[in-house]
Amino acid sequence: MEELELLMEMTGEEMNKSIEHLRVALSKIRAGKANPSMLGSVTIEYYGAATPLSQVSTVTTPDARSLMIKPWEKTLLGDIEKAIFGANLGFTPQNDGEQIRINIPAMTEERRRDLAKQIKAEGENAKIGVRNARKGANNSVKQMGKDSTLSEDKVKNTEIDIDDLTKNYTDKIDILVKAKEAEVMSI
Repeated sequence: MEELELLMEMTGEEMNKSIEHLRVALSKIRAGKANPSMLGSVTIEYYGAATPLSQVSTVTTPDARSLMIKPWEKTLLGDIEKAIFGANLGFTPQNDGEQIRINIPAMTEERRRDLAKQIKAEGENAKIGVRNARKGANNSVKQMGKDSTLSEDKVKNTEIDIDDLTKNYTDKIDILVKAKEAEVMSI
């Protein structure tokens, strides 16, 4: 019995990782509002190492449509500006010699639809991760049944529990996807 509890716990952890990955992916999809995480993928060359922007500067949102980047060393301004251009995020940084300001353009209806498609694709990727965890757990349970460490009834009941867990996690994914779509599609 302990083996089954451990298996269910590990399966739940794997499915939870899919949810967390989805949350991170969705947080990077901008919904027209400025968010410091929009620059999360930007790295600059700092003392010979690729360093995330957040580790060499302060990124703030003075208002809903702009980002402000204040580097801890003024000598990094040019490098940060180049890195933002190089990251191909669709932003045009404005360097005033002290800090960098990025104005976030309003999104068009076409761009909103593209983002909605991207959100659905991320949701589907998360569901694939959940289904893979289910498949691995079911295979383990079937193997335990073949090794005769579990009765046939216990195998069936455990498979039902795994399916319930899978449904629970896919419902969570659907909720996250719907909420992000609503955020992106609202003007």
